[in-house]
Formats: sequence, structure tokens, C-alpha cells
Amino acid sequence: MGKLSDKLAGRFVVIDGPDGAGKSTQVALLAEHLRAGGLDVTLVRDPGGTAIGDRIRQILLDRAHGEMDVACELMLYMASRAQLAAEVIRPALAAGNCVLSDRYISSTVAYQGAGGVDVESVMQAGQIAVGRTWPDLTVILDLPSDTGLTRAGRADEHDRMEAKGSDFHRRVREIFLEQARREPGRFAVIDASGSIEEVSARLEMAIENWTRPQ
Repeated sequence: MGKLSDKLAGRFVVIDGPDGAGKSTQVALLAEHLRAGGLDVTLVRDPGGTAIGDRIRQILLDRAHGEMDVACELMLYMASRAQLAAEVIRPALAAGNCVLSDRYISSTVAYQGAGGVDVESVMQAGQIAVGRTWPDLTVILDLPSDTGLTRAGRADEHDRMEAKGSDFHRRVREIFLEQARREPGRFAVIDASGSIEEVSARLEMAIENWTRPQ
């Protein structure tokens, strides 16, 4: 555990992936595990994580806003993220904490990319929003989209993003995996099927095996 704590002190790690992959559960378990080993951990969620960001999150996920244009989605996600980076992430990293985030820019690349925005535009918007505050490592919890949506609950319980349909969510998964293929040093992919304990063990192993890019 000491080795993992030393590796992650002052580092920014994102847990991401398709809906229903278990991100929120796994990032909370990982935070608990790292804290038990003596590491100071700041746990955040994206969008949200600040008073301003939480209000933006409500707008983004409200099913009443089904007419929202994908460019509007992109800007709102980046606005929430800009506040999160400035108010929480950068101060925590400066203090030597490990920052764990449930989603980040990789999600916007996947979801708004699946909606038709080109990846380069998303990345440029990300640079404006967060400057140099990019993750050291993003772990993608990979799961077939149909399985993930089933895990996410009944269709009438889905939020606005979850309710976009199976073809959209298959494309989301593809774009997550494309990101990992493009930047293997900054991404890891793990199988999110199986029990919570099995996925947690895979997640910890992926981080233990990760070598930071020089």
C-alpha cells in the first residue's frame, strides 16, 4: 500500500466510462482504500463538485431539457469543470493530495463526440476551461453499453444523458476506448463486469501497474 500511496501523492486520477459501469462505487472504494493507507485524498465528481457546478449539473441532467444543443452541453460541462479545477482540484494537488474524480474531460470527448462534436474542438474547449489541470491517469471502466444501461435502472429513471438511446451509448463506449488507444501512457482500461470486489481489485492493479509518462 505504501508504494501506491507514494505513487499517487499529488496526482490526479480520473475514473471514467459508460453509464452503468460502476464509476461512483469504484471511485469511493478506491478513495477509502487509499485513505486507509495514509494518503490524503480529495474526491470529486464531474459535473458538479462545487456550488456553481452542482447547479450546472442539474441543468445538464434534467430530462426536461431534451432540446439542448450539443454545443450548449459542451460549454456547460466545461463551465462546471473550470470552477471545479480552480476551486477544488488545483488547491488539493498543491497541498500534495491525491485527487480522484468521477468523470472529467474524457467523458465530454466521449458523450459530446458521440453527439457530433469533433474531438479537437472538445480538447480546445478543455484547454480553455482547465488550463494545465489534466489527469495524470484516466481509468476507463469498460462495459457493453446495453449492460450498462440495464444496470443504470429502468428507462423512466434514466437522466437526460442516459436516455439518449442504445446507438448513442455504443458510440460513447467506442470513443472512450479510442482515447485509451491514442494515449496508452495516460489511460488504462479495465473490465467492469463481475462483482464490485472483482472490479475493485482490477482497478487497484491497473493503478499499481501504471507507469507515469516522462
